[in-house]
Amino acid sequence: MENDNISIGHITMSGSRKIEVVSYNPEWPRMFAAEADLIRKALGENCIAIHHVGSTSVPGLAAKPKIDIIIVVKEAENSIINLESIGYQYKGEYNIPFHFGFSKRGDTNVNLHVYEEGNPEIELNLLFRDYLRTHPEALNEYAKLKAYLLTQPTSFEKNNSIFTGYNLGKDTFIRKLLQKAGFNKLRMHHCTHYEEWEAAKIFRQKYFFDKVPISDPYTWTFNHPEHVHLVLYNGTKIIGYAHLQLWLEQRAAIRIIVIDEAFRNQNFGGQFLALCEKWLKSKNYKSLHTESSPAAYVFYKKHGYKEMPFNDPVGYESDPQDIPMGKIL
Repeated sequence: MENDNISIGHITMSGSRKIEVVSYNPEWPRMFAAEADLIRKALGENCIAIHHVGSTSVPGLAAKPKIDIIIVVKEAENSIINLESIGYQYKGEYNIPFHFGFSKRGDTNVNLHVYEEGNPEIELNLLFRDYLRTHPEALNEYAKLKAYLLTQPTSFEKNNSIFTGYNLGKDTFIRKLLQKAGFNKLRMHHCTHYEEWEAAKIFRQKYFFDKVPISDPYTWTFNHPEHVHLVLYNGTKIIGYAHLQLWLEQRAAIRIIVIDEAFRNQNFGGQFLALCEKWLKSKNYKSLHTESSPAAYVFYKKHGYKEMPFNDPVGYESDPQDIPMGKIL
């Protein structure tokens, strides 16, 4: 196999950000195994499986010197206190609902990803890892992409994202490999990557504001803490979009939820709605409300929504034809 590995060391831009990528270290599997033993003991019967993932899990691939580990558990919430007891810091879900992220820094630097059994992100990471392990040409292409990204100033910046351009710049390559690996699961993400934001803009304009017709007047919500923007993936393709608004008193509202026309009548809308409800419930929201168009009324009724006052605390003017509905979560 051609050796395209890179040894970069610290690269610092703008006087603050640095990204360290080093040649493959044959000690990484041993470091993973030692950490996995600690985790198993801490989690006990709650732990179903532990996987070494990310670039440090692929022999011969240059990587950031941080061990990425996925833990599959029965109850994710219950894992927090146990993992904190062995030095992990809970970091939250980042851009993936139902993801419990942790980090630990010291002799072994670890990024930990906890998912409950059946979460599609588990299969996604394992497929990507195994494809790189068994396809040398893909491994070399990935190494070259990393080297290229480290020459780009934008790789060290965060532009309207929680991630640097270095991480976002790998997205297209990762999607391509997942397509080749046959990944086809349904999953929901917070809008983070520029392609996700672009999809959100297209869905909003095409299916809502073109009908008025006006340009979308609510793009300001993209950077507002009370507004949540989500996309639905079928495999690696974005097929749906939802805009939720978080209200006081543990209430939330659906401002927009839509599936691309080519993917309708396949129950994707119902599954997307169920994921939104599950995520809100995990954040202790007690009810979800909507102002349904007459055309969507049957859809909401089918999924347990009833007519109830909308009580919009913001007071936006609604369409006179809309029907106020809601569901207790």
